[in-house]
Amino acid sequence: CRKSRMRILIVSDAWEPQVNGVVRTLKMTRRELELKGHQTELISPLGFRSFPCPTYPEISLALCTTGQLERQIDRFAPDCLHIATEGPLGWKARRIALKRQWPFTTAYHSRFPEYVAARFGVPVGWTYALLRRFHNAARATLAPTPAIVADLKARGFAHPRLWSRGVDLSLFKPDGERLESAQRPVFLYVGRIAVEKQVDAFLRLDLPGEKWVAGEGPARRRLQAEFPEARWLGVLDGQDLARLYRSADVMVFPSVTDTFGLVMVESMACGTPVAAFPVPGPLDVIGNSQGGVMHANLREACLQALNLSRERVRQR
Repeated sequence: CRKSRMRILIVSDAWEPQVNGVVRTLKMTRRELELKGHQTELISPLGFRSFPCPTYPEISLALCTTGQLERQIDRFAPDCLHIATEGPLGWKARRIALKRQWPFTTAYHSRFPEYVAARFGVPVGWTYALLRRFHNAARATLAPTPAIVADLKARGFAHPRLWSRGVDLSLFKPDGERLESAQRPVFLYVGRIAVEKQVDAFLRLDLPGEKWVAGEGPARRRLQAEFPEARWLGVLDGQDLARLYRSADVMVFPSVTDTFGLVMVESMACGTPVAAFPVPGPLDVIGNSQGGVMHANLREACLQALNLSRERVRQR
């Protein structure tokens, strides 16, 4: 697309009412594109009948025919097409684009093969083969960090390109209201509560002070029953989420399968350091900075992060 003002269509199986990094990334992307004068449209499961994803009811899967999706696409008449997810809508949009010989881009938001392996035991090689077929038809597959781009290239993906992430620094900032805590320090987890996120690895740590958990997911009921001493805050967004980050002493990121981890950037923007494993995602987001501590022993990372300067964390 070479027009200065474009009609950009995004097709995504992930959208409201989900609260996650993919949805926040797409919202910020739309906002920035429209500020540049482009017209955007997003097709999501909200436009169709849908059903809850098995084992993950927070996620809706669209029930639509290829013809129904074609009519929605044609009503907008896009100059450019971006397929954000590899779900039912994503596969149908890909089929339509190939039939019409339209160029399109895709995005690699999640390490889906590792998630499927963790939840269902499906070999990662099988799922990566399926994803290569999906993404290699695109002009570019947009990935959030250099480490993920390199990993996709090594796995046979044809056109991975870097598309990094950002957060609204006027919202996520160190100054503002804070929540009260009975004890200090406060160690915080924010994100989906699911087996692949390893929230239990955080909750089992022997740490001083309090543990707070914000988010929702299929593992919440089990973990909340097992760890009732933690403070369970549910899903938060906007100002409430920024207030939560500011209130914590350390944001703990126990996942080893994320492609990026937008919550780490949101936390650091609020001045709260991150404790994480030294794996893709944290390696790129934290790097060698003073924004957080990476250690193979997550407890050690949490304790060391308490000593970081919140001003230096915000600078990162």
